[in-house]
Amino acid sequence: MRPFREALTSLARRPVLAVLSVTSIGLSLFVVGLFGLTAHNIASALSDVEEKVEIVAYLSDEIGEARVRLTRSEIGSFPEVLSVTYVSKTEALYNASRELTEFSDVFPDLDVNPLPASLEIRLRAGHRGPEAVSAVANRISAYDFVEDVRFGRDWVNRIHTLRRIAGGAALILGGSFALVAMLLVGTTVRMSIHARSSEIAIMENVGATAGFIQRPFLVEGLMTGLLGGIVALVLTYGAYQLVDHAVLTVLWIPDGWTIAGILTGGLLGMLAAGRSVRRELRSVYAI
Repeated sequence: MRPFREALTSLARRPVLAVLSVTSIGLSLFVVGLFGLTAHNIASALSDVEEKVEIVAYLSDEIGEARVRLTRSEIGSFPEVLSVTYVSKTEALYNASRELTEFSDVFPDLDVNPLPASLEIRLRAGHRGPEAVSAVANRISAYDFVEDVRFGRDWVNRIHTLRRIAGGAALILGGSFALVAMLLVGTTVRMSIHARSSEIAIMENVGATAGFIQRPFLVEGLMTGLLGGIVALVLTYGAYQLVDHAVLTVLWIPDGWTIAGILTGGLLGMLAAGRSVRRELRSVYAI
């Protein structure tokens, strides 16, 4: 309990510095929170788009109903496939007349239905990347009665590229702002060490170990980081509410992210404090 008491006492002795430190860390982590909120919504939007990824296999006119049922069953058993929907020639013509209204006058005059029957294949989550979609499309095109297979290769590649860019940006920017938070915590701890230099010198002279001297500063860094994480969470939630009610509908980050964010703030604070206290004490008191 001694490290916690001393950490609380240290923060209470310098309330202005403590508030400034927590606020600075909170603002740094707030930027991380905003980016996390943005990244989560971008990922959610991309997932919604990915759900619409499907493979369309156009069938020859000679295929019979029995073979269609057998093929649907076979393709539906693929581990990557979520569902298989059969669209007959009549349904294809009806859908075209409904969606292509500019040609509505042409369809009633057709003597022969020019549109082929097709199978619309939707894929499971985790199997909607370019490689997985292409692999399934190639397996389906191997059927001798499949005349053509379409799945929007360029569109799928573009979605995959956007997801990779978003993930890389999240890693780089999130790591950068986390480093800023660590530097702020480290600066705060160094100021605290200098403010308590005479007290630390006395402890060293009476035989206190390095660990005994360092522990309160580690706890102080942990507490400062946790408080900064809470401040960042409150600010992020306020920004979320403002955007959600005034600009556009957005999703709140998962609960696991909020808990991890606060704990990460505490961990960063403790790591930064540990690094700073070891360096300062080693240079000043040869510990």
